[in-house]
Amino acid sequence: MTQESSAQVLRQARRIVVKVGSSLVTNEGRGLDEAAIGEWCRQMALLERGADGQPPRQMVMVSSGAIAEGMKRLGWAQRPREVNELQAAAAVGQMGLAQMYETKLREQGLRSAQVLLTHADLADRERYLNARSTLMTLLQHQVLPVINENDTVVTDEIKVGDNDTLGALVANLIEADLLVILTDQRGLYTADPRRDPRAEFVHTARAGDPALERMAGGAGSGIGTGGMLTKIVAARRAAGSGASTVIAWGRESDALLRLAAGENIGTLLVAPTHKTQARKQWIADHLQLRGAVTVDAGAATKLRDAGKSLLPIGMTQVEGEFSRGDVIAIRDVAGLELARGLANYSSGEARLLCRRPSGDIQGLLGYSGEPEMVHRDNLVLTRAAQ
Repeated sequence: MTQESSAQVLRQARRIVVKVGSSLVTNEGRGLDEAAIGEWCRQMALLERGADGQPPRQMVMVSSGAIAEGMKRLGWAQRPREVNELQAAAAVGQMGLAQMYETKLREQGLRSAQVLLTHADLADRERYLNARSTLMTLLQHQVLPVINENDTVVTDEIKVGDNDTLGALVANLIEADLLVILTDQRGLYTADPRRDPRAEFVHTARAGDPALERMAGGAGSGIGTGGMLTKIVAARRAAGSGASTVIAWGRESDALLRLAAGENIGTLLVAPTHKTQARKQWIADHLQLRGAVTVDAGAATKLRDAGKSLLPIGMTQVEGEFSRGDVIAIRDVAGLELARGLANYSSGEARLLCRRPSGDIQGLLGYSGEPEMVHRDNLVLTRAAQ
């Protein structure tokens, strides 16, 4: 991609999600960084209004830092391991975090709203649509949402996991044009520059390119382990709804303003031109699945290459316990996930239907249901299958 093309992607972004990590928000755990938060709020306010003749943007902030701030307020030097203590720290810290953003945004003449989400809010279709409606209404009324995971009540079963992923899910939820991940690194390198003098900085790449994950999370990648890899995966996820992603240093002067003006700060990961349909994007965004079915080679080929639905005769094995309407994984005989989709039958029914033609459904189950286990309209191929 040319420099002008990259600039165009940035300048044309009208709805932007900004994600900042705990190390930036809390100044490496020393407490909320009032100056830094105030600076990001100043820039977002200028973008909301249309700075320097630019068109106004709709801005959303996804901010980490609640647990770290709570630990400081409680006088805890070490991050606790017990879930109840983590949740208590989040509850205490979220008060300060919300207050800080509300104060700094109000100083800039902006109204703000706190939104706390869990994966369960996004996994249920009705709650997903409700969350989307709420956020879109806030944006229409020029209220800037500040979003965090609801760590006060979250458990492993409903946890998003990290705010890079949450930022991508929010970008998909509101169909943002751009996800900006502000971090303590300049961006992505082809290798760890501290170990490899030949490492080159990646200015622009295609979101979802498997080579990026190898750069970020391969052996010996000190920068990428844990941190950068989640950002690359988040960029791939955000690209599903057409959002490009920038990974940039959070302390860069006027970073948000310069990005909106088309300056390629950090690493720009450009989304493909097509967007996944909203319903299929919701299916793809599921982080926890209730079950899976394994299919034979013939069914895998039809799913991947011919755009077909999954029929019961192609299923060889059923895993987990799920109900009709749950999102399940579809895997090949090697265990590789090919697709995800909405199950037309429960796990118990699916076990009865394995290797059986659709014409046998009524005799096996006692009623005449859909001929497909997963209809093509409710199925989305995963990256591994594309």
